[in-house]
Amino acid sequence: MSSSVWGNEKTKFFDELTPDQVLKSIEGLGHIVTGRLTPMASMENRVYEIEIENDKAAHISQTFLMAKFYRPGRWSQAQIQDEHDFLFDLLDQEIQVIAPIRYSHESIFETENGLYFAVFPKMGGRACDEWTDDLLEQMGRLLGRLHAIGRTRTASHRLRLDIKTFGEANLDLILKSTYLPLEFEKTYHSLAQNIFQASKDSFSQINYQRVHGDCHHGNILLNQGRPFLIDFDDMSQGPCVQDIWMTIPGRDQESVIQRELMLEAYQQMNEFDRRELKLIEPLRALRIIHFSAWISHRYEDSSFQRAFPSFGSHQYWEQEIAQLREQLRIIEDRSWSP
Repeated sequence: MSSSVWGNEKTKFFDELTPDQVLKSIEGLGHIVTGRLTPMASMENRVYEIEIENDKAAHISQTFLMAKFYRPGRWSQAQIQDEHDFLFDLLDQEIQVIAPIRYSHESIFETENGLYFAVFPKMGGRACDEWTDDLLEQMGRLLGRLHAIGRTRTASHRLRLDIKTFGEANLDLILKSTYLPLEFEKTYHSLAQNIFQASKDSFSQINYQRVHGDCHHGNILLNQGRPFLIDFDDMSQGPCVQDIWMTIPGRDQESVIQRELMLEAYQQMNEFDRRELKLIEPLRALRIIHFSAWISHRYEDSSFQRAFPSFGSHQYWEQEIAQLREQLRIIEDRSWSP
């Protein structure tokens, strides 16, 4: 099991990845490319839509491939294989996911410069604008099936979603960075440590298994009226509630009602340990810290500077400290119940 959030090697930029190299990589797998290539929005990796010649295409989408080039140094080949194996396991059980295409039984390839990449089919979908009761029930059953399959084997090289990996390691990275102003260091460190201490008991006796790990609204699409999940890049060994709370992240009464409706449908397909609900706020706090560590670790990349122009400012850290104070208050309130 990996304990390093950001990989064991120094990550690099993608400056060496040119359109010609992208097309050449796809040609190397036996495709004839037309030369049409479109970069897609992606912060962590590089993803391209590539047009190919396909005389057997029954639909226009079959004349395109999606190529994902993994950020160098972030994931090892074994960690990427864990992601692909999870997708293959889900697909084998007829769960709609976008799994990589195998070529001679392999799904991970390398460019001449040593960048790992994979090729995926193009699949359409639209954003879920509003959670109706029917969609919540469908989503609950989907996550129930996904977690039942996730439990069948371990992603032994993937990160463990716990305080040590997503809390302490990320805090250490932030404190060692140049982006947290000196006057905020003591407060930030103290708040984070108090959150870790207050959350420790909630993580005891919890089962860890393969989960999506990043099940936010942008990673849930609808196809023919049914929800499906995309982007398993951050899949981890974690508690099932990680995917539950990220699907319905709110704390208000409406969100609680929606979560319960989803869980009721979930339990038609899988058991759910309700003790995990106590992890929602600790996991939310870990995500806040993890997000700032992620930006800090990537901020030399100009794309991150454009996306997060206020990062490192006093205003940024004042807002984050206020968020963490609120998280600590909720976690320490033993009367809190999801």
